[in-house]
Amino acid sequence: MLPFAKNALSRLQVRSIQQVVARQSHQKRTPNFHDKYGNAILAGGVLFCASAWTYQHKLE
Repeated sequence: MLPFAKNALSRLQVRSIQQVVARQSHQKRTPNFHDKYGNAILAGGVLFCASAWTYQHKLE
């Protein structure tokens, strides 16, 4: 009885994993905040730091 129950349980787990993978592969991924604005925010931060560094060195 034990091997039969163990086999049935493992088959259920494999089937549920396969269903989750299939469900995820069919969903369309929508871009999140970082996908939309990540590069612009990074470029803005670099520009801000470079201009602040330049301004600071002009005062010296």
